Amino acid sequence: MSSSDLASLPLHAPGHSNGLLDVPKWHFLLNLLVKKELRVRYRGSVLGMLWSYVKPAVQLLVYYMAMGRFLRLSASMTNYVIYLFAGMVMINFFNEVMGNTTRSIVNNAPLVGKIYLPRELFPVSSLWVAFVHFVPQLAVLLLGALVVGWRPTMLNVMAGLLSIAMVAIFALGLGLAFAAWNVMFRDAENLVDLIAMVALWVSPVFYNWSMVQSVVPGWLWNIYQCNPLAMSVELSHYAFWVPTRGVTATRSMAELMPPHWVMWSGVALLISLIILVLGQMVFRANEGKFAQEL
Repeated sequence: MSSSDLASLPLHAPGHSNGLLDVPKWHFLLNLLVKKELRVRYRGSVLGMLWSYVKPAVQLLVYYMAMGRFLRLSASMTNYVIYLFAGMVMINFFNEVMGNTTRSIVNNAPLVGKIYLPRELFPVSSLWVAFVHFVPQLAVLLLGALVVGWRPTMLNVMAGLLSIAMVAIFALGLGLAFAAWNVMFRDAENLVDLIAMVALWVSPVFYNWSMVQSVVPGWLWNIYQCNPLAMSVELSHYAFWVPTRGVTATRSMAELMPPHWVMWSGVALLISLIILVLGQMVFRANEGKFAQEL
């Protein structure tokens, strides 16, 4: 190649990347990062991946006894345990993605400071680790739903897939921003812990949507439905709880799902995508300081 050809080539700043768009090009390294995180997490553990089944099972049992039996919510709702678990697995998925991605840059400080690679690989690998832990919970949910006569249609299946995708997009967007802030201020991890506590209660996991609609003004109800977590939980209910035996026999679809839930699901998905774009912008604005701060 001649000197004139070299001069005509476009110049890029060192370490420049296209953010999340570059992640697929680094799929081999992404795979290695996921395996590394899983090995580190279960190093020295006897049960290993079985903890992915044990922890949600114990959590479900505790909440079911407290909410379903002691507060008698199961008496007023058919197959309440499926209703409860369908929402809980989505919130667990969100919380793990948020926790993993927030700590992803700090936990990989040696790699961040020594070699170049798209920094988004670390939060994305944390998302995949969370998904690996989500799959066993989903398997338990499917098994339980089948026991109580789960007969889904294609719409139910599509709602379930959309629910998972919405949680992943929303949590990754927030996680990118908090991962960047956590490099500068370790308080970000504490804030994420607070968000994890609130997430369980701002979504209809233990209660029915009608309980919220009956006590809040209309404008606040609309804001509630814009919450991607609330709508992902409702989509999960439609996917795994509504098609179980006896649910539609006791209530009409208008009573089972909130008004205009399809429209609000679309709004929540759009908000999730906006959060992802904003999270990427925050991440890109701060990634140049990562090596210095770490």
